[in-house]
Amino acid sequence: MGPMERTLDDWIAEVSTELGIDLEVDVRGLLDLARVVAHGVDRPAAPLTTFLIGYAAARRGGGPEAVAEAGARTAALAERWAAAATEAGGGAGAGGGGEPGTGTA
Repeated sequence: MGPMERTLDDWIAEVSTELGIDLEVDVRGLLDLARVVAHGVDRPAAPLTTFLIGYAAARRGGGPEAVAEAGARTAALAERWAAAATEAGGGAGAGGGGEPGTGTA
């Protein structure tokens, strides 16, 4: 385990304690999804998307399964956005947000 992973694991553990959360989630999976969103949609969308995934999971009763389901649905949406941007000729993430393929916000 490298220094960055240790720092990340320590940070997640401390934030979880601070917020009173006792939940194991696929951190690497969420980070991968954030990367897909940052590059396929828009960089600022990545942290906001992970927040929305957590919020959606909580509304569905919480737990790792709810996080995984919200993450999977979001990943599929991000892939559709990236494909639409590519089809429109702008490349993934080139529109800076808005509707896929329209270049509008």
